[in-house]
Amino acid sequence: MSKTTKTSVTVDSGGTGDPTVAVAFGGGGARGLSHIHVIEALDELGIRPVAISGASIGAMMGAAMASGMSGRDIRDYTLGMLGNRADVLARIWRLRPSSFSDMVDRGFRIGQFDVERIVRNFLPESIPHDFSKLEIPLCVVATDFFGHHETVIRDGDLWSAIAASAAIPALFRPVRRDGRIYIDGGIFNPVPYDHILDKADITVGIDVVGTPRGDPRRIPKTIDSLYGTSQLMMRSILTLKLQLQAPDVFIKPPVSNFRVMDFLKARQIIEATMPVHDETKRKIERAIEDRIRKSA
Repeated sequence: MSKTTKTSVTVDSGGTGDPTVAVAFGGGGARGLSHIHVIEALDELGIRPVAISGASIGAMMGAAMASGMSGRDIRDYTLGMLGNRADVLARIWRLRPSSFSDMVDRGFRIGQFDVERIVRNFLPESIPHDFSKLEIPLCVVATDFFGHHETVIRDGDLWSAIAASAAIPALFRPVRRDGRIYIDGGIFNPVPYDHILDKADITVGIDVVGTPRGDPRRIPKTIDSLYGTSQLMMRSILTLKLQLQAPDVFIKPPVSNFRVMDFLKARQIIEATMPVHDETKRKIERAIEDRIRKSA
């Protein structure tokens, strides 16, 4: 996968220096493919973030950007990887539990897929395996299941950190890392902008949690109820966070019509969230202007 060289935004800031930007990519499963529009908008503005944070799918997107991939690189890789339904299903089938004993432990268990194997088979090889090899500092959030708190991972094995952050309950097995057990980082921190507020002049947060959708006359299926409950929980966490301290720029793509595992609808998700591209550019340009004006 090729890498695109980016240049910093050039702004006449009255001698105070160009405003710096940090970006937080939120969790939301397949809905997070809309992050691509934000990355492409940053590319077009010539902005290279000085820090990135991510949760779940946001950790994947953040790692791709931090490794030097452009928005176009990420879009092309995503559509190439997920565009062939038969190939995707074949890959997933090969990643199923390898034995009956893996599937049964005191009864059948859901969530048997190994997310670390998923990460190894679906992420682009241009993403390095260690945080130290990234071009932009990245922090990944994961939820310590038995520690009852979030953990911010900034060094060591990057791919295991991404897997830990993306371990969606009931779908993937929890991940063991550094002697701890981790699940989806979005459970505790859906959009981890609080970890980069002090890293740049302007902080951008992208919320791809969405809200449950469906026919209100019908009781949702068990799995839809489970994931919808997670959405509502994360929505309440975000509401409180935004009341306490919001980022300078907050982007909320229209993703509620898509489910957490709708990766085979990658093209539809990207097309449906296209307005995010121009919205991101407008809001960041306005934030830069405000910052310059206040600094003058």
